[in-house]
Amino acid sequence: MNPLLLLDYAGVAVFAATGALAASRKELDIIGFLFLAGVTGVGGGTLRDLVLGELPVFWVVNPAYLLVCGVVAVIGFFTAPLVESRYRLLLWFDALGLSAYCVMGAAKGLAVAASPLVAIVTGIMTATFGGILRDLLAGEPSVLLRPEIYVTAALGGAAAYVALDLAGLDPASAAFAAFAVAFAVRGGALRFGWAFPRYRSRPGRRPEDIP
Repeated sequence: MNPLLLLDYAGVAVFAATGALAASRKELDIIGFLFLAGVTGVGGGTLRDLVLGELPVFWVVNPAYLLVCGVVAVIGFFTAPLVESRYRLLLWFDALGLSAYCVMGAAKGLAVAASPLVAIVTGIMTATFGGILRDLLAGEPSVLLRPEIYVTAALGGAAAYVALDLAGLDPASAAFAAFAVAFAVRGGALRFGWAFPRYRSRPGRRPEDIP
């Protein structure tokens, strides 16, 4: 199987699993599992295709992606109660999905737009949008608002893939090297709490102090 296609399926499956885990935390029924798994699994790729003008979007062209989401949702419905810390597992699965999807998004952006900058943006978009939708629909704290590095991991993976592709590395090696970069950054952030300094606001001036 083409390594990029493998990463695409893997990204969909792992993100779908995070949707199923979010559904389990909210104690939803099987339809809720299917919905959250589907939205999370294909959300980022759908936005990517819409932005790039690739219509119909990927899961309409190949409904197997929806089948993957459905199978993962059903498995999650029966196995999630066996997992003691579902939110922690959700975050690690999200890290895997982000790492796979930022590479796939960058590869598709590069193929369609032939622009390194556009490819990096579509990589970030593909990797993060599904998780944002999941958290919004499930009422979970958004991964974007967590203190550890998140978007930067997608940026690193997408940029690594673009750089390696432009350097002439074969697609398989470039894809797996970029995946490793993204997962190392996001995994390190989860394990060690890597984060950028936060903005510290200053108190505003009182109206009477303004000349």
